[in-house]
Formats: sequence, C-alpha cells, structure tokens
Amino acid sequence: MIRMKEYLMLLYTRVQENETTARGAQLSYFFILSIFPFMIFLITLIDYTPLTQQDTLHQLSLLLPDAAFAIIEQIVSEVAAADNFTLLSLSILSTIWTASRGISALVKSINQTYNINEHRSFLKLNAIGIFATFAMALVILFTLSFLVFGRVIGELAFQYLGLAAIFSVLWSVLRYAIPFFIIFVSFTLLFLYSPNRQLQFKNVYPGAIFSTLAWITASQAFAFYVNNFGNFSRTYGSIGGIIVFMIWIYISNVVVLLGGEINATLYYLLHESNNNISA
Repeated sequence: MIRMKEYLMLLYTRVQENETTARGAQLSYFFILSIFPFMIFLITLIDYTPLTQQDTLHQLSLLLPDAAFAIIEQIVSEVAAADNFTLLSLSILSTIWTASRGISALVKSINQTYNINEHRSFLKLNAIGIFATFAMALVILFTLSFLVFGRVIGELAFQYLGLAAIFSVLWSVLRYAIPFFIIFVSFTLLFLYSPNRQLQFKNVYPGAIFSTLAWITASQAFAFYVNNFGNFSRTYGSIGGIIVFMIWIYISNVVVLLGGEINATLYYLLHESNNNISA
C-alpha cells in the first residue's frame, strides 16, 4: 500500500529532478507557434457548421483573460474577412507541421516523466500530431455545439415528454458537467497514448483528474487576476496582451506536465511495490 507522505515526497523530488517548470516553458514555445494556425483552422471550419463566430468568441471570453481574448478576437475578425477556402487549404498545411512539432515536444516531455526514451518512428510521431490536431478540433466543435444548441434541443425534447420543469434544473448541471467530462477524457487519452509505454486507465486517471481541475481553476484564477489586478499593458505596452497569452499557455503546459508526473510517480511506486511482493 502506498503511503501518501512517501508519494508526495517522491513526487516533489521527481518534479524538481525533471525540471517540470522549465520544460513547461520549452513547450510553450512550440505551442505558441502552433496555436495560431490551429485557431485559423478551427474558425474556418466553424464557418461550415451551424455555429457562429460569436458563439465561439463568447465561450472563449469566459475562459481567457480580457487581454488574451482581444488577440483571439482579432484573429477571428481577420479570418472572417478573408477567403475561407484559401485559408482552410493553407491552414491545414501549416497546422499539420506546427502541431506535429508541438505534440512531439509534449510526447517527449511526458516520456521524460517516466524516464523512458522515444523509440517510435518520425512518421508515427507526426501521425500522432496530425490525429491529435483534428481530434482537438472535433472535440472543440462538439463542445461548442453542445453549449450553444444543447439548451434548445433539450427544452424541445423535455417539452415533448412533458418534463420541461425538470430540464431547467438538469441543464444547470449539464452545462458545466459535460465540458468538464470532455476535458477529463481529453487529458486521459493524452496521458494514455502519449508515453512510449503500455498503460491502462487506472494508471492515468489520477493525473487526468488533477490536470482537469487544476487547468480550469488556474485559468479562471489567472483570468480574474489579470482582469482585476494585473495591469500588463502598463508594464509591457502594446504587447501586454501577447505576454498574458504566453503566460496562460505556460500555466496550461505546467499543469499538463504535473498531471504526467502524478501518473508517473504513482506508476513507479506501484511497479516497485509489485516487484517487492514478487521477490
């Protein structure tokens, strides 16, 4: 049986030895390069769905600090004024390349939490990056569709069943529970298939739970601080919004890597415990 004190001490040691915060900064470089082409790709795809750009912007405004949201809003406006077909063609090529670099860096970092080397081929790693990019776009589109149309569809369905009063209570829970569940599943799949090691759900769900809760909490707390107390424009001038956005990306990466460290530490202790029992 794993003792909590032993686990926390080992986790702290591994976080320090693996330089988790420094690797979070390295990852931020790759993700900053990839996130803007991805946003162009995503917004262009939204034009081919019943969703509107206003729906997307509204949901993003609830998560990002105002200064960072202004950058995203500007990108959306520029995409809306451009030729969507041309943008879609170009952004696919750009996103495939940049996302593969970002995912490869993330996979390498998660492998480091398990102290293992990457033996998968270059083509396989790029295939993982391409698949993850499209999967992320589909997940975001599904989540936005649910948040925008879920209430209307639910009201119609429950009215038909004569349970309209129940739906108002149910929706107040579902509107937060479903996005939370989708984020948890995304982190679970990331921790399950990114490492160059055979893992099971029981090996990765603790880190996925932590990353889900920590990412939502940290994003909301950072947005509240920036919007109410942090005057980055006074310090950094016109690039204040970019600095805020970079810090948010860095916080997100550190949260993901900490989730990986939680899983790797637990896996190490369980593996060591099983070896001792077998001996």
